[in-house]
Amino acid sequence: MNAITAISAYKKVGIESSATSADPHKLITMLFQGALLAIANAKNQMLKNETMAKGKSISHAISIIGEGLHASLDTRVKGQLVQDLSALYDYMVRRLTEANIENNVAILDEVTGILTELKSAWDSIRPNNSQPVNQPQPVAKAQLVYGRG
Repeated sequence: MNAITAISAYKKVGIESSATSADPHKLITMLFQGALLAIANAKNQMLKNETMAKGKSISHAISIIGEGLHASLDTRVKGQLVQDLSALYDYMVRRLTEANIENNVAILDEVTGILTELKSAWDSIRPNNSQPVNQPQPVAKAQLVYGRG
């Protein structure tokens, strides 16, 4: 993913930050954080019966996942990882839509769990992470899926 595409996707989903100065890895991290925050807000609003606010927060999370994270995948990279992430993002968007329609907190928790795991994995491959030189770099493939390779 080139920086202009990432910045555009980031701005499109409405997350405020200094996206223009962030590296591609940081942009993806910010998208994960934004989606998690939107879902947490939706859960809180759902519990308070704030229907309109809940719908807006869920829509925001869907935009971040669909127009940010999903759109940031580098589809030129062929392989199972890109396909799996694409399918997972599609699944999360569907589940968030269901959560909104059904007022289902458990679905929000499910998507939060998936996003948290993905974010944790993404954070673990942060460039400049200090790893011993003789250690294999198993995350190189993951870095490629967002066009960072």
